[in-house]
Amino acid sequence: MNSPATEVVFGLHAVRVLLSRQPERVARVYLLTGRHDAKAGEIEQLALSASLPIERLDARRFESRLGNVVHQGVMAEVLPLRPWREDDLFAALGKISDPLLLALDGVQDPHNLGACLRTADACGVLALIVPRDRAAPLNATARKVAAGAAEHTPVVTVTNLARTLGLLKEAGLWIAGADADAPQAAGEIDLTGPRVLVLGAEGAGLRQLTRQRCDWLVRLPNLGTVESLNVSVATGMLLYETLRQRGGL
Repeated sequence: MNSPATEVVFGLHAVRVLLSRQPERVARVYLLTGRHDAKAGEIEQLALSASLPIERLDARRFESRLGNVVHQGVMAEVLPLRPWREDDLFAALGKISDPLLLALDGVQDPHNLGACLRTADACGVLALIVPRDRAAPLNATARKVAAGAAEHTPVVTVTNLARTLGLLKEAGLWIAGADADAPQAAGEIDLTGPRVLVLGAEGAGLRQLTRQRCDWLVRLPNLGTVESLNVSVATGMLLYETLRQRGGL
């Protein structure tokens, strides 16, 4: 169905964002046979306005392509964005003041990656950094959960996360890592300058080398009995504390 040069994006919102903002990247749109509601109609009209081919597929063919996912009867073949490399990240840092970056250490669930990416986009994060190994791929599931954010906020895959964090420190960014047992609360440190926020997988937390690169380890409010928060929830809490300090709330 799709050529090697394209990737699949599915879900109403993710496909709508692409058709609205970057229709030149869309090669073909697929709609579920029998779906003729208003939301599907909007997708169809956007595709027609961009002179894109539209194909109707039955549920079996959707499932054979995507597996057992909530695709909402919409998918598209899309030309992928060129992935950001470490060099691209450092080039972008020089163009803005007080950059905010997010790094995920050992987060392997694409749903969590997508949710973190969606919140990062909402909070003005320049880029999301992940290690090459032991990390969730930016696949169709992550893109669907990200609801269009994957087309706006770059994901930078690096060979060695600790090394990259060290280079970011040398470039003038301060690093705050989330740790449930940290002595300081997130609200007690200054998150208003050039910052990198680092979060680890639920339960495992940050790896030792990653922790050693942090200027601060901070905890998030937890008045209950659970030992740790889901990483996407913790990411949202820490990002919105940062946004609050920066005057964005």
